[in-house]
Amino acid sequence: MSSILKVERLSHKYSNTWAIRDINIEIGHHGTVGLLGSNGAGKSTTMNIMCGVLNQTEGHVYINGVDIRESPELAKRQIGFLPQDPPLYTDLTIDEYLTYCAELRLMPKDKIKAAVDEVKERCGIAHFSSRLIRNLSGGYRQRVGIAQAIIHKPKLVVMDEPANGLDPNQLIEVRKLIKEIARDHVVLLSSHILSEIHLLCKEVIMIEAGRIVFADSMSAFNDYIQPHSLLVRMENPPPAAGLLAVQGVTRVEFLTDRQVRIYFDSDDEIAERVVAASIQHGWRLREISLDKGLLDDVFKQLSTQSHP
Repeated sequence: MSSILKVERLSHKYSNTWAIRDINIEIGHHGTVGLLGSNGAGKSTTMNIMCGVLNQTEGHVYINGVDIRESPELAKRQIGFLPQDPPLYTDLTIDEYLTYCAELRLMPKDKIKAAVDEVKERCGIAHFSSRLIRNLSGGYRQRVGIAQAIIHKPKLVVMDEPANGLDPNQLIEVRKLIKEIARDHVVLLSSHILSEIHLLCKEVIMIEAGRIVFADSMSAFNDYIQPHSLLVRMENPPPAAGLLAVQGVTRVEFLTDRQVRIYFDSDDEIAERVVAASIQHGWRLREISLDKGLLDDVFKQLSTQSHP
């Protein structure tokens, strides 16, 4: 059985500058894969080539075994693409727009209405069927953008920064939708926000300066996240000064009146010292656990390793 997405030695040059170099990716199963990288790292160039928007300088892209450069129409029928700026026609209603998108995908005319109804229900936009897209909120516009990407039931759904510009409530709803879509599609999702990749993806591909610097599972990625703080809950916590007096503690952050994040330097015995201080001063410690480091620190670490 062929992979749903296979990228071999993909490289692309703008003028005299290589935007990406020797990119190799293979995905053969449903689920969400994160394409992670800073702005300008090469994510969008890679995705545009994968979706047939841009012809690569070197290398090959296969969609379900079909070379997108040799048979672009056949390959593109198996791709759904949500660019960073959704390709919406705001003077159309949702029904008009999705019908137009289905026709662009060369779907059989007798199946278009059912496909539009199904995708509206799946994306939670059926109650706005007759509303002009210009009158929708940012979150609902993003849902319409996702709907056009999956209306033809593609094998591969590519989303470039799908969380861009959404407020926290809209983010939660779009994340739920992406997780649901990933049950029966391959979703390749790009972001420069590490926490977004961490929440949604089981596998991570990290691009920096046009090259892959990490490609593995999220659990392997988590190995780079080193403990840098303790989460502590106490019934009778002291003022911050009392915790800062514990050897090795560098900073204290009260999350609630009883829960504290304690930052420390590299000290293997910090937890024991906090426990001992709690017993000595009657802080009535109830819970203590290692907190994981900021994902931004991991990003910097992997980027540095790729540029010795």
